[in-house]
Amino acid sequence: MTGPSPKDWVKAIHPYVPGKSATGSGMRAAKLSSNENPLGTSEKARAAFAAQAAGLERYPDGGATALRESIAQRHGLDPDRIICGTGSDEVLHQAAGAFAGPGDEVIYVRYGFAVYEIAIRRVGATPVIAPDRDYATDVDAILAAVTERTRVVFVANPNNPTSTYTPREEIARLHAGLPDHVLLVLDQAYAEYLEDDEDDGGLALAMSASNVLVTRTFSKIFGLAAERIGWGYAAAPIIDAMHRIRLPFNVTIAGQHAAIAALGDEDFVATSRAHNAKWRSWLTAEIDKLGNAGLRTLESKANFLLVLFNGAVTAESAYHSLMERGYIVRWLPGQGLGHGLRVSIGSEEETRGFAAALREIVGEAA
Repeated sequence: MTGPSPKDWVKAIHPYVPGKSATGSGMRAAKLSSNENPLGTSEKARAAFAAQAAGLERYPDGGATALRESIAQRHGLDPDRIICGTGSDEVLHQAAGAFAGPGDEVIYVRYGFAVYEIAIRRVGATPVIAPDRDYATDVDAILAAVTERTRVVFVANPNNPTSTYTPREEIARLHAGLPDHVLLVLDQAYAEYLEDDEDDGGLALAMSASNVLVTRTFSKIFGLAAERIGWGYAAAPIIDAMHRIRLPFNVTIAGQHAAIAALGDEDFVATSRAHNAKWRSWLTAEIDKLGNAGLRTLESKANFLLVLFNGAVTAESAYHSLMERGYIVRWLPGQGLGHGLRVSIGSEEETRGFAAALREIVGEAA
């Protein structure tokens, strides 16, 4: 018996594989695979979330009006030009769905976020991968890949999973080199971990340009990953097109209230940023001590490190050995990074423990 056949472009999609949440044996483990906030969630956000438990029978505000107004106030934006989604993932899918389709091309950089290819193929468009420059975004390579069929360019900054960062002047040069009809999507999921002088200018571009969309999320520094809340900012015509395919009631009532409270808890955000900077620097230095064993970290501007293995210990063997010791990290052979592990910055205990476990694994192979 034969049933309905999916479109060829859907069959070409490799489903997204999230970071593991448990070891194979089910032992208690440090989950360093999903770039979550090791400090948890703002207590103000947690209280705001819990206060909505009495209204489970009600649909949320489909337009997330109060949340959009809070985001706008925080960043000096026009709330009518903000769209909210089920995580920034949905906003990325909206961008591809509204502006690309069969016969169109969408560009992203090699080692870019895995969701880009899924969003592109989902609408029947053709993914075009621009070569990287030492694992980082290469603006010249992206511009060289543009053709008359190009409709969207995805750039994550900082990039996931490589942790690399493209400075403001390079983002401006990329935008200036794109045709006006090509939508530049700047995925800033990790922007809150940047220092003030590291702003890539994306929001400023989106305020004035007709073809720039910036996306952000509450899943990382704000610690609201469970609620899946993201947002995007662009010119009104772009947002209007995306609203036409936005899922109705896509952000829950509790999630909207929690996100508003999280935006107002600047102390929690500052503490999270400081913790990340301290232990990211410490862990980088510890791994760099293993350079003679072929380990290398890329300079990170996010809340994780990409560790490259070019010695006797392979990333795959380290991944399994770490799992046996109670540390879950992300091995990404499906993204061409079979020789690397992505490691989230955890609590002090988790970070110190991971470093000790990695030293032990490398020492055993020496």
